[in-house]
Amino acid sequence: MKRLLFTLLMIPLLTGCSWLFGDKSYFRDRGDDYRKSRAVPVLTVPSDMSADSLQELYFIPAITEEIRVTGEFEVPRPAPLVAGSSEEVVRIQKLGDEQWMLVSFAPGQLWPQVRAFLSGAGFPVARIEARDGLIETAWISAEEGAMAQRYRFRIEQGVQRNTAELHVLQMFQAGDIDAWPEKSADPEEEDRLLRALAQFVADNVDQTPVSMMAQQSISASGRVSMQEDTAGNPMIRLELPFYRAWASLDRAIRDSSFEITDRNLSEKVYFMRYSADSDEEGGGWFGWLFGGDDDSRTEALEKYGYRLQVVEDGENSVLITVHREDDGPLEQEQAQGILALIKGNIS
Repeated sequence: MKRLLFTLLMIPLLTGCSWLFGDKSYFRDRGDDYRKSRAVPVLTVPSDMSADSLQELYFIPAITEEIRVTGEFEVPRPAPLVAGSSEEVVRIQKLGDEQWMLVSFAPGQLWPQVRAFLSGAGFPVARIEARDGLIETAWISAEEGAMAQRYRFRIEQGVQRNTAELHVLQMFQAGDIDAWPEKSADPEEEDRLLRALAQFVADNVDQTPVSMMAQQSISASGRVSMQEDTAGNPMIRLELPFYRAWASLDRAIRDSSFEITDRNLSEKVYFMRYSADSDEEGGGWFGWLFGGDDDSRTEALEKYGYRLQVVEDGENSVLITVHREDDGPLEQEQAQGILALIKGNIS
């Protein structure tokens, strides 16, 4: 009787808690609220007022992966940490006469570092365009009687997401001073300043603030993505000029535990073989990504040679596909795995 009485007393109490935990309660499940969200019109600003200060409250990067899932859907595993796992936070890269600084954090973190460097070095700033990632100095005369010069610093989104590039351009106060040249008038001065700035950033990497305006203005999605062609074959789209993409691919192949056996620039193709000996994990990355036995995956990869075909797709874009060297069939899953690993090491 006591148990029955207790149960009868608890029923109204439990039903009375529906205002707390029911579908219309305060603590309801809000997991599907996004499905009910609606787009609202953009705020209209009068023509006599500036809209420069208006920006998205929460920046949502564009989706860059366009791989369709075939067959039964399985939750994909996250990208492995070995991809793009270089320990270098700051480094200077060169390609021909061009050089730039590459940092392994977002543009919004590099922007205040450059501002702090210029302030500490006493460089007068003449123009700042956070939306374009540009900082230009005024004319500077280092010594009495010397020709004045000025600098332009351009911060861009790096190839990989959450990386940034810094390009420096120098010019003298001679000739057409209203237009910036394509290359620095004094390459040695550009190199000196770029290395000094790289050292400053490296020394202060643990104290990096973030500029939200620069972060939202400079794209944060990266310039490399996995896509598919019309036949459903996976490929890498790389938003770089051909010769820089070609050089970046060389390093990425080596960093991905592949050995380059040959290359043909005129045909725009790399030949390579997988080398488990150069993989500290003993080939375990592919087994971890796809599941199954690591040894069998490694044996399958080492059995064939591969070629990477690079195709220009516009002035500043290339497409990269992988094929078996003997033109035999290559499983889509394996092609995606090879390209995913190389993609993670392109810089």
